[in-house]
Amino acid sequence: MSQSQQKIRFCASADGTRIAYATCGSGPALIWVQHWIHHLELDWESPVWRPWLSLLTRHNTLIRYDWRGCGLSDRKRVRFSFTGFAEDLDAVIAASGVDRFVLFAMGGTGGAIAMRYAVRHPNRVTHLVLYGCNTRGPLGDAPTAEQEAEAQARLKVYELGWPNENPGYGQFCALLHIPDATAEQSRSFNDLLRETTSPANTVALLNAYLRTNVQDVVPEVRCPTLVLHSRGDSIIPFDQGRSVAALIPGARFVPVESRNRILLDTEPAWQRLVETFGDFLPPHSAGSLALPALDDLTAREREILEVVAEGLDNYEIAARLDISEKTVRNHVSTIFSKLQIKSRAHAVALARDAGLGRGIR
Repeated sequence: MSQSQQKIRFCASADGTRIAYATCGSGPALIWVQHWIHHLELDWESPVWRPWLSLLTRHNTLIRYDWRGCGLSDRKRVRFSFTGFAEDLDAVIAASGVDRFVLFAMGGTGGAIAMRYAVRHPNRVTHLVLYGCNTRGPLGDAPTAEQEAEAQARLKVYELGWPNENPGYGQFCALLHIPDATAEQSRSFNDLLRETTSPANTVALLNAYLRTNVQDVVPEVRCPTLVLHSRGDSIIPFDQGRSVAALIPGARFVPVESRNRILLDTEPAWQRLVETFGDFLPPHSAGSLALPALDDLTAREREILEVVAEGLDNYEIAARLDISEKTVRNHVSTIFSKLQIKSRAHAVALARDAGLGRGIR
């Protein structure tokens, strides 16, 4: 998978903020609420994010987006709040057209909005993966004066250090997130931070996270859940990841043996992470083969092709996906056109060659 196969589109959040989102890969949908320090285009050149992109597009259609105020999304005159972040995820999911998907979130705010979404839409999230998450920000529950002071001190370093070329400032963020990175990985992460957004947006975004609190919501998550957390995470301590897993009924907790908040593919723990994903994700995700022609289909069209491959007719597909039969018919016609085929039997054969047709559960 490469950047050239990625398709970037825009959607509008509830307050009108334009959010850039991208799709790539083929197979069942996986929506990734990525760490905010990333960029839809530049991630492909990043030694930090490129391995994650390779992993997540191996058997799935990956849908991800730039946070408001960051990357290709609107950066100016943007308001930052937990409600806004949650509405951005809603907008991306609606625009992508998928109904059922794996939801994978990283970080404090990402995890919070993902858990909230899973509770509000239990029939849409098939599996939930949480990496380096917690239930509330450092100031999310009656913070002490000392906690307030420490949080504001960290934000001040971002604000002052951004335009400053002093190496001490420049490496601050990289050292917090990936202390055991190589020089190349650290430099790339620091450069990406500066490309992602502005100092003012960063401070406003992080201020919104600091006061996030979804502790009361988390026990209501009902889908299969995998919680991963780095033992040496210096931003969200390991014990907070354990607490998340303890609150979600039946959640599986996997410690990540690393000091890095974002695991790197050069670490011994990376292979275990890959195996853990393969074991946890639905079987039809793990077995899908790449079929280049499917890259031209939207996520909704791929979902319908999946059900076509099961042998269902248009009426049965409409009932399964809770949409009109006419809508199904129009999508099937578009699928035939994009795949340059003329029969339903041919569509079934192509889909099954790609590992589809094993059922949506």
